[in-house]
Amino acid sequence: MVLYKQEEVVRLEMEPWKKDAVQKFSEKISNEEKPFPCIPATIGQHLGHFRFGFLPYPEEADSTSKLALALGEYAKSYRKYGKYTSLVLFYKDTDRDILSVAQYEKLFWEQMKECSLLDSGKWPAHIPSDAGNPLWEYCFNGEQFFVYCGTPAHQQRQSRHFPYLMLAITPRSVLVEFNSVEARAVKIKADIRKRLVAYDSAPIHPDLNTYGNENNFEWKQYFLRDNESSPVSCPFHYLLKSSEKTQS
Repeated sequence: MVLYKQEEVVRLEMEPWKKDAVQKFSEKISNEEKPFPCIPATIGQHLGHFRFGFLPYPEEADSTSKLALALGEYAKSYRKYGKYTSLVLFYKDTDRDILSVAQYEKLFWEQMKECSLLDSGKWPAHIPSDAGNPLWEYCFNGEQFFVYCGTPAHQQRQSRHFPYLMLAITPRSVLVEFNSVEARAVKIKADIRKRLVAYDSAPIHPDLNTYGNENNFEWKQYFLRDNESSPVSCPFHYLLKSSEKTQS
């Protein structure tokens, strides 16, 4: 699985949709008139620390194997990319109508579950396996990641809208480094919330919180709905347990 710098996507010959996805992403993240809320993302994009990958449509048979290959490659190499790095993955579009937010949510959790089943690495010993624990987060190849999903269906939350189904995956170590200076971290979080108020027509989602807080659950932030609702229980673990029952 090849992961690209943005300038490589621009320079190399590849399918038009791939170039279009990266161009639209760059325009969204770098827009100065309408600043994207996630300040670390704007910095990572500006510094060229991001790596980009491309996946088949999520209902294609090989989409999750390609996702696992991309995430595995990134997990091995991300420390070389810069302290503001994230892995940005775009799924190929189709000619079908745009799905609903609920349908994209289902696809997202299916992708996360199937990808996890292909993980040959060990789950980190210090991370709980139960998503009901505030310290749980998605892990792959022994690394901890925060996962963001954007979809074409989101309208009220433009911060979660993108013309292609998209994942932005950030190592926990990058976020720890970013928050290492408490005073700076507090200010930036306040600035992010101000930007969210201006960017989205929906209120700030109640599930947005800080990793490690007793009332925080990371999985709730991976896929934010277009309203203020959230799943009652973690879809990832429900699907994982259902898969285990089927295999037994």
